[in-house]
Amino acid sequence: IAAAVAAVWFWLHRPLELSAAPVRITILPTDTPRDVAQAWVDAGVQTPAAWLYWWFKWSGKAQKIRAGTYELGRGVTPIKLLDNILRGDQQLVSVRFIEGWTFRQFRSELAKNDKLKQTTVDMSDAQIMQELGTKLVSPEGRFHPDTYRIAAGSSDMAVLKQAYVAMSKNLQAAWAERLADTPLRSPDEALILASIIEKETGAEIDRGRVAGVFINRLRLGMPLQTDPSVIYGLGTAFDGNLRKKDLLTDTPYNTYTRKGLPPTPIAMPGKAALRAAVQPEATQALYFVSRGDGTSHFSATLTEHNRAVVQYQLGGQRRTGATR
Repeated sequence: IAAAVAAVWFWLHRPLELSAAPVRITILPTDTPRDVAQAWVDAGVQTPAAWLYWWFKWSGKAQKIRAGTYELGRGVTPIKLLDNILRGDQQLVSVRFIEGWTFRQFRSELAKNDKLKQTTVDMSDAQIMQELGTKLVSPEGRFHPDTYRIAAGSSDMAVLKQAYVAMSKNLQAAWAERLADTPLRSPDEALILASIIEKETGAEIDRGRVAGVFINRLRLGMPLQTDPSVIYGLGTAFDGNLRKKDLLTDTPYNTYTRKGLPPTPIAMPGKAALRAAVQPEATQALYFVSRGDGTSHFSATLTEHNRAVVQYQLGGQRRTGATR
């Protein structure tokens, strides 16, 4: 008996051998302790399934094993393995969505992740939105850019749902703090403007004033004249070079030929851009031009603006933004 007890003690405290590392399994809510033991062995744990099952039962905690996706590396003992699946210590996957990305880029990032269950690859944008329980035609701007951590083996739709809910909450929170005199008429308009602000500047110091320029133009009925919106309207036809003919060709997203906001957001804005859209900096500026260092020069008159263009962009590329 003493020898048997010693053998059991030795097995429980000895790291499990693996056919390859890491070993990963998904435990379903319907799986029995015997199923779980067999799943580990099938995945590459080099020990009899009966021994693992016996250990689960003998511990008295077999019924407390939690569903989820788990990953086992080298050096883990049977004691640690059971502890992990009792605590729900799952393998988590990080999915990062960047501010200013389009929904097409969001979907591309999801499709690259081989640790997620790919369920949306063959779905249209409209079908995805329907799956999320909304009748919105365009998904653009409706997902919050952030880093999401989710259990491996979860569906890509689960990530989208988290991002969708997060954006809905952030948008409502921002709209509740809007300035009383804003010309924006709805949370959707705030989202559209925020997406433009997100694409127009990455400099935190300029974000509020860029918002102020666009708010001033909306109040005056001036075209927004923002290149990112025109580029978005070109879609996959945009080759990286925005031409004069593109600015003159009327589309719903051409903010040179049409006044007011474009029909939908053009990207996924972050919290700072949402806040800037509803709480813009008070400014007399109607124009801005890039200084070439990531920041912008702001002007209240076209004459001043034209001088700034000569100063900062002579011999350079034209700046996207309210430059005319």
